[in-house]
Amino acid sequence: MNIRKQYRRTPDQHVVAIPLRLDTPGFSYRKWGAEQHCKPGDWLVDNDGDIYTVDADVFAATYRQLSLGAYVKTSPVWAEQAVKSGSIATKEGRTHYFKGDYVVFNNEDGTDGYAMSAEKFESRYEPDD
Repeated sequence: MNIRKQYRRTPDQHVVAIPLRLDTPGFSYRKWGAEQHCKPGDWLVDNDGDIYTVDADVFAATYRQLSLGAYVKTSPVWAEQAVKSGSIATKEGRTHYFKGDYVVFNNEDGTDGYAMSAEKFESRYEPDD
């Protein structure tokens, strides 16, 4: 991996999200090359057509509501560009990535990670100088 740097979501990039406040044990789905799992209370997120779930505590700590159903990520992330393909364990399962993709962490200590393509990351995040 390269050196990890701090980034912020660009302010014009919001997501549409709803909490899964249903009488359900959660569900599993395939995404990012592996099986993912969500729990009751997690959030179902539409990030410009990319649909996935986010852990309830993580969502509460990292997003702020703009209007009904619209949220913006306000907390910084720490990211590094992958020098080779691999995978990372996430709260929902495992995410596979390719050389050149970004491995992103919600916490500076490298915990609560996930990955996304360079194209998506660079269009949604900017250096947090």
